[in-house]
Order: sequence, then C-alpha cells, then structure tokens
Amino acid sequence: MEDAATSLAVHEAEVYYGSTRILDRISLTARGGEFVALLGSSGCGKTTLLRAICGFVPLSGGSIAAGGCDITKLPPDKRNMALVFQSYALWPHMTVAQNIGYGLKLRGARRTAIAERVEQMLTMLRLQGLGARRVTDLSGGQRQRVALGRALAVSPQILLLDEPLSNLDARVREEVRHEIKTLQRGLGITTVHVTHDREEAMVMADQIAILDAGRIVQMGAPEELYDRPNSPFVASFMGAGNAVRLAAERTDCGIRILEGPYNTALPIAAEALNGTLSRLAGRQEIVAYFRSEDAGLRPIDASTEGALILRGEIAQASYPGGCYRYAVRVGSDQLLVDDEQRHAVGTAVGVSLSPSALHLYLESSKATAGQSALH
Repeated sequence: MEDAATSLAVHEAEVYYGSTRILDRISLTARGGEFVALLGSSGCGKTTLLRAICGFVPLSGGSIAAGGCDITKLPPDKRNMALVFQSYALWPHMTVAQNIGYGLKLRGARRTAIAERVEQMLTMLRLQGLGARRVTDLSGGQRQRVALGRALAVSPQILLLDEPLSNLDARVREEVRHEIKTLQRGLGITTVHVTHDREEAMVMADQIAILDAGRIVQMGAPEELYDRPNSPFVASFMGAGNAVRLAAERTDCGIRILEGPYNTALPIAAEALNGTLSRLAGRQEIVAYFRSEDAGLRPIDASTEGALILRGEIAQASYPGGCYRYAVRVGSDQLLVDDEQRHAVGTAVGVSLSPSALHLYLESSKATAGQSALH
C-alpha cells in the first residue's frame, strides 16, 4: 500500500506576507500513506503551510515535492491534491450527489462515470439514500462526510484537511475523527491534517508536527511528543500545564532535586533526563512540568520514598467525571491535580510525583505561560 501511495516532502519552506515572515524555513516529510497532523495555536502558521502545500499560497523560498517530483511552481489544479475546508464550502443549491461529483464534472468526466463514482462515495461514507437531498437539509456530521466525499471522488494523491471537525459538537466530532482515520488507512492515502486540538491529533495522526511562530518545534509519533517533549513549550502544549521551579545539582548517576521550602528531595537517573539538562553544572534552578492526571494526593506526613512531594493545601475541588480535580495551593501558586479520593477544601496534602511524571528543563529555557515558582 505504501509503495502505491504518494510521499510528500517540504524543504525549508518560507512564506512572507509583505515584510512579515509567516513560515520560517519549515521542513517536513510524510511517507506514502502516512497521516501527519499539523498542531498548534492560532497564528502559528499551520494553515498557511497547508495552503502552501496545495498551491494556494506561493513560497518565498524552499520547495515542495510530491512522489519525488518538484511541484513548487505548479498551480493548485495540477498538483492532484484535494482540500477539505473548515467551512466545508459545499454548494447549497446542489444535491449531495451533485456536490460529490462536482470535481469530476469540472474535469470533464462522463456522466455515467460520475454517477458510478458518486455511488461509491455514498456507500463508503454511509450516505446511502441521501444523494438526492440538498446539503442544507443535512446534519453537520453528514455535511462533513459530503465534503470529504467530494475531495476523495477525484482520487487525489494527497488529502489535505483544514480543521474540518471544528464545527461539529463534541460527540459527533469524536465519532467522525475515527471514521476519517479508518477511511484514510483503508485507502492508504497520504494525509495532512491541520488542527489546534491535541487529542484530535493524538487519535488520528501517525506523526505530529507542533508549530510555533512559523517553525516546527518538534515532530514525531504521538507517544514520542507526549512522553518526551523536547522543550517547555511542547510539554505545556501536550498537556503538562503544571510547572514548578526547583533547585537541582548534578550527581554521578544523574541529578538530584534538592529539598526546598515546599518540596522534598529526589534523585533522577541520567536515563530519565532530556538533553537540555546535559548543561546542568553545580547547583542550578530547573523547571518541572507535569500533567494533572500524572500526579496524586497523599497525606502530608506520608512516606516520600521514590517520589517528589510538593507540600500544599487544597484550595478548590471539582468533579469533571471519573475523578476529582483539585487546585492545590503550593506556596503562592496553584497546581491542578487529579485524584480518585474526595478531599475537603483546606486539607493539607502532599502532591506526589514519580520521576516518570516529570518533564525537566533548565530554568533558562522555561515557558512563560503557566509558570509557577516555588520559593
């Protein structure tokens, strides 16, 4: 399947809007049949990159290749790609069948060939019996399937998705993203998907590229980005929103987090450290990032062996479902912690963190957002 699918290679792509650089020498590759998600917040450049790939935005520098062939100068209609827009961009005066077959009609396909292909798409997308219906009479999830069917009907080499699920409610969105992934895998089509939703990228993609300020700051498999973020920015974006500043020193076996006014000491083995801590010399401040679900609460006087304990007090409690979520005041800051047990507001607790729950970086590389300092 991969041999028949088309690879994609973006090399040092640059895009300027006037004097403002939107894409800053971005490079990425997608193997044939691979699903790549471009993940980032608004304004990071992910949609511009997608539109550059399909030819709607010209490059100021760099190149784009599909299947080993340079397509940088080709117009959009010569790239054999299909784009599904966030708004779906369906023709409201047309039926479902007419919308799905529209691209084939523009290409001059015979009426019988169009009808046959449309019927294939209706069956594939579970829209049987809806071909004669106007798209304005469909639900959001059905409209999304029609837009996807129109894109796939022309048999593109590469499928581009520009946040096509953002207009759906949560339940339908969860259902449709699994449908798209199953369909993409079955067709073996190379796909690039723009999203700002971390969970959506994790569920759908084989590779995730996280963008910030027009650059790819890390790209890899979902589990790599989740377990081994290479920077405070990526750690925070991948859900490790709690951050505390700690003192640490190098040891023969790794580093040791030193005891502070609100935390216990803890040795961290060298194999658990990321590359940024290789520069740790003597006693320095580091920043530990962690997810609320990776922490736990324990009595303030419980044993601390094998875990970092942050001493604090419960300031707020809520129940989002499945567990309780607590805002724990540690010093002058608050951290979010999930725990299965119910605790009263005002209870003195220890926030327990295993070494594997911690993403550690030098204090000089910390992200400014969500930063807490224990001092």
